[in-house]
Amino acid sequence: MAIRQLSETLINQIAAGEVIERPASAAKELIENALDAGATRIEIATSGGGKGLLRVSDNGSGMEAADLELAVKRHCTSKISTTLDDIRTLGFRGEALPSIGSVAKLSISSRRKDSADGSEIAVAGGKVLHLRPSAANPGTIVEVRDLFFATPARLKFLKTEKAEAAAITDVVKRMAIAFPGVRFVISGTDRSTLEFPATGEDHLARMAQVLGKEFRDNAIELDAEREGITLTGFAGVPTFNRGNSAHQYAFVNGRPVQDKLILSAIRGAYAETIPGGRYPVAVLALTLDPALVDVNVHPAKSDVRFRDPGLVRGLIVGAVREALARDGSRAATTGADDMLRSFRPGFKPNYQRPQQAAWSAETSPSRPFQTANGGFGQIPNGRFGERLQASFDGLSMPTARAEPQAQAWQQPTSAEEPPRRYPLGAARAQIHENYIVAQTDDGLVIVDQHAAHERLVFEAMRKALHSKRLPSQVLLIPEIVDLPEEDCDRLMVHAEGLGELGLAIERFGPGAIAVRETPAMLGEVDAQGLIRQLADEIAEWDTASGLSAKLEYVAATMACHGSVRSGRRLRPEEMNALLRQMEVTPGSGQCNHGRPTYIELKLADIERLFGRS
Repeated sequence: MAIRQLSETLINQIAAGEVIERPASAAKELIENALDAGATRIEIATSGGGKGLLRVSDNGSGMEAADLELAVKRHCTSKISTTLDDIRTLGFRGEALPSIGSVAKLSISSRRKDSADGSEIAVAGGKVLHLRPSAANPGTIVEVRDLFFATPARLKFLKTEKAEAAAITDVVKRMAIAFPGVRFVISGTDRSTLEFPATGEDHLARMAQVLGKEFRDNAIELDAEREGITLTGFAGVPTFNRGNSAHQYAFVNGRPVQDKLILSAIRGAYAETIPGGRYPVAVLALTLDPALVDVNVHPAKSDVRFRDPGLVRGLIVGAVREALARDGSRAATTGADDMLRSFRPGFKPNYQRPQQAAWSAETSPSRPFQTANGGFGQIPNGRFGERLQASFDGLSMPTARAEPQAQAWQQPTSAEEPPRRYPLGAARAQIHENYIVAQTDDGLVIVDQHAAHERLVFEAMRKALHSKRLPSQVLLIPEIVDLPEEDCDRLMVHAEGLGELGLAIERFGPGAIAVRETPAMLGEVDAQGLIRQLADEIAEWDTASGLSAKLEYVAATMACHGSVRSGRRLRPEEMNALLRQMEVTPGSGQCNHGRPTYIELKLADIERLFGRS
């Protein structure tokens, strides 16, 4: 069969399949062009979810007639010259406008600020229809009609108009967070007008516009730097969470990205603090030398590749965990709002209890060890087994009873102790043998005694887990696990770290791993399943944190069964001792399952309930 050159129109349509996947993709490219042009006001109008109409207007630098003629040709751009190692603009490929013009009806009218005359160009199905003078305001207006009319097969794969409109709105929100100094307005027949006024350098104010005003009250500022990479942004307290990951925003050198490395780092940073099926709210901005990141991975430019991914992941996990340890123990303000609403007629709580362990320590000698990622092995019985208890020999567990006066924050206190000096106040009462009511300087705090003490015990156990090499049990006959050679290579890179967790492995030929020791905490373990799961995790995320998470899961279960039980009556000094321990324990704002351990209600809120404010 003879080889022939494809037509320019077909080439552009093929390229459009990569660059313009849906109306939101076109909106993203056009908004990026407007931002690169220095616009401070961008308006987006849509109809039919962007399929019928997508119009982006800006007050940027504008273009002349000669610029318009080149702008609709492939690989014509004003943003790069000779190298891809120093990309400092959002766009750089020169593919967006010709790709859109090849599959839709495209018109562009523009005028430079220093020019009295504007110009207009129209393209349909890859063919230029006209280039002529036009009356126009300074800036550029790009109008896209009948998207994919030239490739009708693509229309069949688009979602409903409502879903496509929501995708465009999400693009605008991400751009709005990245550029707080720009005013964004989005409108159309399929939505009410949504406006994000410019907030200048106040990034948190812009985030509050997009994520809701509650985010401002529940956000912790991030500011960290490591080896030339800077991380800024805000992370929500663990008890301020959502049902999906749509409220996690990441930016690399001002570019909105949806990178799995960053999302994995966020997930790892909030491990053991968020309930199963819930997701933290976070806005992270990475700034680094453009030569250290490749944004040219895909035409959509939503994926990036870092030269040192381990450094980036470590920076994110470390910074978020430090912020949570510093200020993450406070309860989310939404808890108080829910409490206030509960006093009003007709209120029905909609909080869903997070999924908990599906077994009880007293029900059987041993039960399967299960996690959200799949289960393997056995957990010892209700007494947790002598071997498992030996793993924590010498560990001093937190207690609800008051400690000797050598530790000032655990001094015996009376029920009449003044609330000053203590963030969680002084205990005043116990309700239903489960909830402690404490008075603070400006309100009251209600504490779930079981959830709070469970967290204290778990943190003590977790500290013991990471303080020394964990005890292991030697297998009488080593378990041989057959794996692809590349999986074996990845596992051996992490062999030393796995050894610290009690899992001793070594190479057994080119395509096998020999397991010689397993963590004693896990009891009888399916070594085959454990090794294969770790290999899969390393291949996907380049980290072997799954084993550590499973060990912490066992510790969390032990803490749950070893803490102060619901229904136990506490003396005043025991209640106050528990409050003092919570104040100095990282992560005490939520239990091991991610539920809040306490809710704070301000005096002003109480007075408002009684109409006194």
